[in-house]
Amino acid sequence: MNNQNIPTHIAIIMDGNRRWAKKRNLPVKLGHSEGAKTIEKIVEYANEIGLKYITVYAFSTENWKRSEEEISSLMFLLRTYLDKYSKKAQTQNIVVKVLGDITALKEDLQTSILDCIEKTKNNTGTTFAIALNYGGRDEIVKAVKKISKDVKDGKINEEFITEDLFKNYLYTAGMPDPDLLIRTSGEYRTSNFLPWQLVYTEFVFLDKNWPDFNSEDLDKCIEIFNQRTRKFGAK
Repeated sequence: MNNQNIPTHIAIIMDGNRRWAKKRNLPVKLGHSEGAKTIEKIVEYANEIGLKYITVYAFSTENWKRSEEEISSLMFLLRTYLDKYSKKAQTQNIVVKVLGDITALKEDLQTSILDCIEKTKNNTGTTFAIALNYGGRDEIVKAVKKISKDVKDGKINEEFITEDLFKNYLYTAGMPDPDLLIRTSGEYRTSNFLPWQLVYTEFVFLDKNWPDFNSEDLDKCIEIFNQRTRKFGAK
């Protein structure tokens, strides 16, 4: 990095694993496998340059509509990845968080997730948040239900419900909103990813499939971010 201002939090929609594989006449699962390798490299680099938070969109609530074969291979990859990555994250001082409803996942995957979170919770490097079985609208609905229950139980007064209070009921509680969102593969939409958190985030879209994304691309996105003027609604 050439003394650039490093954003505090970068979110990434890692799109293009399937396209990468199909372009090479390879099975889709190999695209996801290559994508997982790219995640490791990018998170390691993010930690090296001092990025505080990086959040990636790994599996959405809508992804359950994909073929059973692809979902099975994805879940196997996620479990294997987390089992191995928990050791690597420890050596690199990375904190692992998972955003989403993990109760819908198989028990062995839930165990891998909780084990990885537990092993890395006291680390002090980059916080690596994985959005898994995550849907932005679902997150907001769940937050509303939790607040409603707390109001009903007398834990909070509805008059004191503010944006700051509401944030504490989201999966990202305790994390700052993303400064920069990167989406690969040439698509221009957020796909139900962090709708509450992205209201003042800068967006960068790249016409490159996720497995081909590298540290130079991240540097380029940060350079673009540094060229933006963030006014947060002010004139």
